[in-house]
Amino acid sequence: MALRSLLAKDWVLEVDTRAPDASDPQWTRVNGLTSFSEKTDDNTEDDAAFEDDGWGSSVVTQRTWSIEAEGKRKRTDDVTFTPDPGQEAIRKAGRVVGFAANIRVRWYRRDGAPDAYEGTATVSGFTKGGATTDLEPFSFTLNGQGAPVEIPNPVTATNDSAGGSRA
Repeated sequence: MALRSLLAKDWVLEVDTRAPDASDPQWTRVNGLTSFSEKTDDNTEDDAAFEDDGWGSSVVTQRTWSIEAEGKRKRTDDVTFTPDPGQEAIRKAGRVVGFAANIRVRWYRRDGAPDAYEGTATVSGFTKGGATTDLEPFSFTLNGQGAPVEIPNPVTATNDSAGGSRA
C-alpha cells in the first residue's frame, strides 16, 4: 500500500464562544485561515553522570505549546459589517490582558486523521492591516496555558456516532 501525504490545509481551529452563564462549550470555527502551525518549545537540562562514559543525556523539564495562524479577514456580503465570529472572538481576546485574554480552543484534522486537541490559550498579537492592494490579512499566536488534552477527533466522532464511515 502506498503512503499518501497529509495536507496542511486540513487543520481546523475552533474557539469556545459560549455565553458566560453557559456550561457547555459552543465551538465556533475560525474561518479564513491560510496558515496553521502548532509548535512546542522544550526546556531541556543535562542529565549526564560520571558513569555515562562521557555520553550526554538530556531530560525535558518543561514543555510549552503554541499555535501560530494567519489568514484573510472575512465578512458577510450584506451592507452591515458582520465579521467572522471565530476571528472576532480571537481578535477581542487579543485586546485584553490577564485572565480575560484566555480562551478555550480545539484544533483537529478534518481528513479523519486522529490528531485532535483542546486547551486553554492566551492570545498574543492579533495583527491586521496591509498594503492598499492586499486583502486584509491577520495573524495571531495562541500561547498554551498548561498541557493540551488529546480529544476524540470531532470529525470521526460525529461520523462514528451517526453510523457513518470515517472521513
